[in-house]
Amino acid sequence: MSAHCCHADTPTGKPIPPSYRRALWIALVVNFGMFLVEMIGGWGAGSASLLADAVDFFGDAANYALSLFVLSLGLAWRARTALLKGLSMGAYGLYVLVQAVWNGWHGVLPEAGTMTAIGALALIANVSVATLLYTYRGGDANMRSVWLCSRNDAIGNLAILLAAAGVFGTGSGWPDLLVAVVMAGLGLSAAQQVVRQARAELREVATQPLHSH
Repeated sequence: MSAHCCHADTPTGKPIPPSYRRALWIALVVNFGMFLVEMIGGWGAGSASLLADAVDFFGDAANYALSLFVLSLGLAWRARTALLKGLSMGAYGLYVLVQAVWNGWHGVLPEAGTMTAIGALALIANVSVATLLYTYRGGDANMRSVWLCSRNDAIGNLAILLAAAGVFGTGSGWPDLLVAVVMAGLGLSAAQQVVRQARAELREVATQPLHSH
């Protein structure tokens, strides 16, 4: 995921389509429901990657709620919200790294069966949300941050399924830890892209007349 893929034109004068608002509401409900499922299943299975994904689901649900709140506001507020979400995505990436180190140090062996079942359910949920939001991936930083979160979640779920197969085949928790590190990298990379674009949009707003803020 290069920085180039983060570029998007800023639709400063375009109204937000009602279909995007509906998509955000659906994404909010799906992500909060999956947060509950993965948190319970992750603790029960002893899986670092599932617990990390549960935290990510909760963060995404909060982000969708925040996006709905600022949807009708000006570009400056949407860019500030995107900046906050970018920083939270970076914090999530750091959390996953710490969780992976902790599990590796304590030699935690997750349950592959639970990882597979919950990972498959989470993949279906995230692919559905990412499909809903695909049309809006080229919007402002706020829209792009929502799309990047959904895309990264779907990729992370595929990795969780691979980790479950690895745990089952090797009898070791290292595949789970490896996936956690990959998910951390995705979060940090996406955070960098969103923060960069949000800062560019804030600079653009600063050059506009005061009444446009």
